[in-house]
Amino acid sequence: MNPPANFDRLARVYEWLEASTFGPLLMHARCTFLGDLRPCRLALVLGDGDGRFTTRLLAANPAIQINAVDASPAMLRALERNAGPNAARVRTYAADARTWQPPHADYDLVVTNFFLDCLTTEEVAGLATRLRTCVTPDAQWIISEFSLPPGPFGGLIARPLVAALYLAFGLLTGLRVRWLPDHRHALAAAGFTLAREQRLLRGLLVSELWILVPPSNPTGQASKRLL
Repeated sequence: MNPPANFDRLARVYEWLEASTFGPLLMHARCTFLGDLRPCRLALVLGDGDGRFTTRLLAANPAIQINAVDASPAMLRALERNAGPNAARVRTYAADARTWQPPHADYDLVVTNFFLDCLTTEEVAGLATRLRTCVTPDAQWIISEFSLPPGPFGGLIARPLVAALYLAFGLLTGLRVRWLPDHRHALAAAGFTLAREQRLLRGLLVSELWILVPPSNPTGQASKRLL
């Protein structure tokens, strides 16, 4: 297992770096399904960086409690600052999510926004298998990620752009992963199913809402999809 990337030096400029490259689109991708999360009460948020999504979730759901996990203590401090008066409803853990053991077994929400791309497919599979035992039967898993759409745009634009992003973050943080994991296969193998999705930038960005496979749908195929 590779050591976790060190995002500490990016904590104060992360929002600026994001805005200067993708504008508001990454934040839009993170918040696509925010309105579906109001019934949730205990969330596990992995790798939210400076916590802008966590802040939005706390504001949208006054009853939710959040466990936030990140390998970067500086990012967690930024998350707590951004949470402001709602920070009391967040408990932070400076830990490697690949090996960290959740303290609860009744999470009804898992959030991994632009985090799984820091892992290999095997690491995503291990994480999904472990989290499967820590969530409620009606749990939702929110994922926002980069994706490679088919066709010329995917091959000529998306693929070189994603490769450049991995190169840049490898130099800045020591990230050793160099390509997008197959997170869909990993989650499906762990017992989750894709319920809804939305794509931006011709498929370069994807927002997904996953649920546990219902007993009536043992094949793991999506029950509903938003394109």
